[in-house]
Amino acid sequence: MITLSDLYHVLTAVVPLYVAMILAYGSVKWWKIFSPDQCSGINRFVALFAVPLLSFHFISTNNPYAMNYRFIAADTLQKVIVLVVLAIWSRTSSRGCLEWSITLFSLSTLPNTLVMGIPLLKGMYGEFSGSLMVQIVVLQCIIWYTLMLFLFEYRGARLLIAEQFPDTAGSIISFKVDSDIISLDGKEPLQTEAEVGEDGKLHVTVRKSTSSRSEIFSRRSHGPNSGVSLTPRPSNLTNAEIYSLQSSRNPTPRGSSFNHSDFYSMINGKNTSSVSPRTSNFGSLGFDEESGVGAYGNPSRANGVFSQGSGYPAPPNACIFSPVTGPGAKKKVNGADGGKDLHMFVWSSSASPVSEGGIHVFRGGDSGNEVGGVAHQKDYDEFGRDEFSFGNRSVPNGVEKEGPVLFKLGSSSTAELHPKTGPEGEPKPPSMPPASVMTRLILIMVWRKLIRNPNTYSSLFGLTWSLVSFKWNVAMPAIVAKSISILSDAGLGMAMFSLGLFMALQPRVIACGNSVATFTMAVRFLIGPAVMAAASIAVGLRGVLLHVAIVQAALPQGIVPFVFAKEYNVHPDILSTGVIFGMLIALPITLVYYILLGL
Repeated sequence: MITLSDLYHVLTAVVPLYVAMILAYGSVKWWKIFSPDQCSGINRFVALFAVPLLSFHFISTNNPYAMNYRFIAADTLQKVIVLVVLAIWSRTSSRGCLEWSITLFSLSTLPNTLVMGIPLLKGMYGEFSGSLMVQIVVLQCIIWYTLMLFLFEYRGARLLIAEQFPDTAGSIISFKVDSDIISLDGKEPLQTEAEVGEDGKLHVTVRKSTSSRSEIFSRRSHGPNSGVSLTPRPSNLTNAEIYSLQSSRNPTPRGSSFNHSDFYSMINGKNTSSVSPRTSNFGSLGFDEESGVGAYGNPSRANGVFSQGSGYPAPPNACIFSPVTGPGAKKKVNGADGGKDLHMFVWSSSASPVSEGGIHVFRGGDSGNEVGGVAHQKDYDEFGRDEFSFGNRSVPNGVEKEGPVLFKLGSSSTAELHPKTGPEGEPKPPSMPPASVMTRLILIMVWRKLIRNPNTYSSLFGLTWSLVSFKWNVAMPAIVAKSISILSDAGLGMAMFSLGLFMALQPRVIACGNSVATFTMAVRFLIGPAVMAAASIAVGLRGVLLHVAIVQAALPQGIVPFVFAKEYNVHPDILSTGVIFGMLIALPITLVYYILLGL
């Protein structure tokens, strides 16, 4: 039976965390102590030092040879059950998709174990439950967060291939990704080039558009009008805008041009590439040899831009480059049949409008962009290039504002812009490269992400040290232990303080709407614990261990899944609601579970 003394011990462990969160929230929202830039600095400290060292401290002091394998099996079985159910649902249901599968997996199986779970469970069930939480943290950091990265990069790779090689993806046998690309999250415009081998298969090279910008655009042909202007110029066409690759700080719109020397250098060669349908939503424009700018017919233009008085209205289906239907497709240039098409294109996911700034929880990044509803625009640096974005902004007339993009896609859409249909009119899924090619591409990208994440090193170093120290009873030198503890001791408080800053910088606590928020909370606090209870009973957990398993499954939403969702633009509004609103109601919900299980 739960006594008042037990409840007091629980509140003693948890309330200080909420105090830190409320102080951070008030310091931004009410007292205006911290500016968004200062919040960004605090978050970077938390991302690079406080949380990694806190994770190292817990993992390195946990005895890996005394792990409760039955408890670990229950946690693993819960996640496997959810994965299998979601995989079947995404395959068999018309509403099933990869994006929702990832989001539902995050909501139902990945709680905030490190920050909330350890102090809360220690207060409820004693020190041994803290050791169980550390074991869950190890599995989350090493296995489940890596799996999440794999799924997100798989989604990014599918989008990239389906949009740039809608008809020839099955012929791709290799990918080469430049070393400066660390993710396929769509935040940066990517340029791909495809070379046709002797066997007719495609060898694709993926690089940042900026890496080859100087090569593509610096070459000028002879004549006064032969160069390609890099100045952003919106055209006078009704449904079109022509921009350079340097049209704005934010790397959209996504398009590229090249002059006639680039074009003719490839006519007789083997290099081709596919066009990204997302580059434009118009039909075909002829390629203007003189300036390298797409033209419809031969309208008069100034510096490559259509003039309004030329008498050549823009056709509704005009585009800069027409899609290639295969690696050997031909195209007429100035009335003559040329060789293979050369299509240079840029890919960047524009699922929803992205704010000009963002605050990063447990990652480095720039500060939040809205305090009290006032936008704060700031250039982001290399480390903090990601931004928080919650839904589409609206302008007074009710039209969504997404910036100067040529085509908009939904935040979770993987459909082609011109989907192929089957015999009954049903959309056919785009072909994909062989599984081995896709796996190698995704593993490369996941590896590049992991080696840049300080939590990866903290988890691996902590696990390695625990294996050594508990095997041979080696104590960490005091000077090293003190150096780590001086920062790790502040980890919990700073993590909650960072959460409070994040909450204060958001315009809405419930960013996804009330109905979706209700569904999110049901998945987080009802379905997750229910599946954990079933998995725990299946592996033989009983008594206090069963109670610990259920309560830890009812913890609020984890932070890292939200960071991933924001970075890859997969339902970030839903995950942000799970973090913010879930944190507010987590204490009473976990207390209810604690009391009911103790009856």
